Amino acid sequence: MGVYLVSVDAKDWFEGFGDEEEDGWAHVASALNEELGRRGLPPYDSVPEEAEFVRGSGRRFEEKLIPSMDGFVALCEAHLSAEEVAVLCGWSVLVPFPLDEPILLPVGSGYTDETLVAGAPQMLALAERLAEAVDLPAETPAMCDNLDLTTWFRDGPASELAASRPGPWSQDLDAAFYVALYLRATQHSLRRGCPIVYS
Repeated sequence: MGVYLVSVDAKDWFEGFGDEEEDGWAHVASALNEELGRRGLPPYDSVPEEAEFVRGSGRRFEEKLIPSMDGFVALCEAHLSAEEVAVLCGWSVLVPFPLDEPILLPVGSGYTDETLVAGAPQMLALAERLAEAVDLPAETPAMCDNLDLTTWFRDGPASELAASRPGPWSQDLDAAFYVALYLRATQHSLRRGCPIVYS
């Protein structure tokens, strides 16, 4: 149990996987394409099919949100504008194409009554600024398939590295985890061309 940040494949995005609306993403996909059409933009139809799980391949994304976000929010407020903080910390769905501004859809998803859709290119730029601010180490896992970041930060390697090579990132490992989480999520969305959602 708990909250996860995960990638979504074509079947779950377009068809869902249950009888209840909240069990799938088809209602979000439909509402998003409708809104994109109103804005004169092409529909988002090129979601990749489910990929076989191969650890280290970077074809799936799944991380668990365990630590407190307080330090991360404070970090965001120190380095980003209030509007940027609201979007980075408030999106419900990340899509792999640019949006001039986030799209608020009047449909529920995950843990919200409305769905805020953000473009991965814009969110990547924000995450990169935070990663630079904390000097996120190169050892941070890059291909995050199955709780790789969660494990790295919570089960030893990050603490060991922080002890041997401390830096701004090591002053708050929980905040550094979320910097890495949003950085890798946006990179994954762009690399695979898939949505990222809270589950």
